Amino acid sequence: MSLLTVKENISMVNNGNTDIVSAVQSNSNVVFDTKDLNLWYGETHALKDINLTINEKEVTAIIGPSGCGKSTYLKTLNRMVELVPTVRTTGEITYKGKSILDKSSKVEELRTHVGMVFQKPNPFPKSIYDNIAYGPRIHGIRNKKILDEIVEKSLRGAYIWDEVKDRLKENAYGLSGGQQQRLCIARTLAIEPDVILMDEPTSALDPKSTLKIEDLVQELKKDYSIIIVTHNMQQAARISDRTAFFLNGEVVEFDVTDTIFTKPTDNRTEDYISGRFG
Repeated sequence: MSLLTVKENISMVNNGNTDIVSAVQSNSNVVFDTKDLNLWYGETHALKDINLTINEKEVTAIIGPSGCGKSTYLKTLNRMVELVPTVRTTGEITYKGKSILDKSSKVEELRTHVGMVFQKPNPFPKSIYDNIAYGPRIHGIRNKKILDEIVEKSLRGAYIWDEVKDRLKENAYGLSGGQQQRLCIARTLAIEPDVILMDEPTSALDPKSTLKIEDLVQELKKDYSIIIVTHNMQQAARISDRTAFFLNGEVVEFDVTDTIFTKPTDNRTEDYISGRFG
């Protein structure tokens, strides 16, 4: 089964909307371009004049203390933040050249290209197989042979196939926490996104499982663009290509990760990385 097969099925189910599909075919190295983004939860100004450019096939880490806007920004990139009724935004976010905040942009179409992995593993109360096949089925894929191929390919992509290949009919809740998180990553891979958003994906895991996820992230960036929110400074330094430091809803500094951690230009960045606050 080819990538095109899945994309064609998804595109057909989405009534032939080609705005984002055509954008995916762009040769641009920029995945997300955020310009002057402001976001409010009611009267609370949560994001302030955010300007960030996210490149393809890189790992971008977002660091900062609790409540600084990291997760809020991440959720704007696939518009999950809109689930909060009081949210309003100004500014612009483009995904491969196409505005995602425009009223004509279909959120369902966006989310086929921008997947998300949450802080705590959240497998469905279904079999391992059905967890992975869920997304493709929603998008109209019914052929069992194709579904079998998607399931195996996705589980292999998340480096968990060998651990579960003889347990595909078992309930996903029987897996360990680390395995459940890799299963959730595999579930995201099943719809073949271009971008994977990760909101503190290892915060609930033990050190061994954390290292497996970090190794997986390094492999996945060969084919995907990854944006990861993390409180773990060492993790950001280990796995990311670029790092953005958020503070009080603002981007204080955004640069190559090595520069952020060894030669930051803003004293607030140095204070946070050195543990003086946060």
